[in-house]
Amino acid sequence: MKPIYILCLRQLKRYVRSPARIVGSLGQPILFLVALGFGFGSMFARAGGGSYLNFLAPGIISMAILFNAVFSGIEIIWDRQFGFLKETLVAPVSRLQIVLGRTLGGAIVAMAQGGVVFIICLVFGFRLHSSLLVPVAIVFMFLIALLFTSIGTAIGSVLQDMQGFPLIMNFLVMPLFFFSSALFPIEGLPKVLKAAVGLNPLTYGVDGLRGALSSAFAFGMTTDFIVLSVLTAILLTIGSYFFSKIQL
Repeated sequence: MKPIYILCLRQLKRYVRSPARIVGSLGQPILFLVALGFGFGSMFARAGGGSYLNFLAPGIISMAILFNAVFSGIEIIWDRQFGFLKETLVAPVSRLQIVLGRTLGGAIVAMAQGGVVFIICLVFGFRLHSSLLVPVAIVFMFLIALLFTSIGTAIGSVLQDMQGFPLIMNFLVMPLFFFSSALFPIEGLPKVLKAAVGLNPLTYGVDGLRGALSSAFAFGMTTDFIVLSVLTAILLTIGSYFFSKIQL
């Protein structure tokens, strides 16, 4: 367990020592929160949906976690190009422990970023339905972070082109975000779009987080938890496999 702890701590130190990264990654969530939360708030209320800010905030928190989690995979390419990964892989530690430490560290960093966005949402007017479910919300935040950090690890282990990583990630991340329930309710969607939303793993993370913070589950807490847990286990296994096949 010690190598996992050390690698996890290394990821956290990278995050803390990069204030520009912390501040920069807050720009997009705040933009979405202000532009959409206040821009569409009156229309959402007139349609009988209540406070759009309360509906939107869990989706924005999930977005912050998603982007930070997936883009943690670029650090693998960075470390490979500058030789840091070779130093790690030649250590007398199994590659499984290495990938678990890196993935866990990346997930904690992404979850911390989501926590910062959560505080910002509270400042802008988001209100909790019940503070007793905050621990449940933290569990869903961690599952979202771990799931998409695993995806970032898998892609970062396969790619060697640093310039190609952001392009592939944007091609993957933006549809995942927009075709989840982050910006709009699932009820009343066309059947094709509803099917696409139902196949999106982020949908269950957003729904679980929204249910915990606003008491508005679309699928139910148990369904959300099971789907996220199973997908996280599968993708963590896939990410570990691809990382174990890295050739230096």
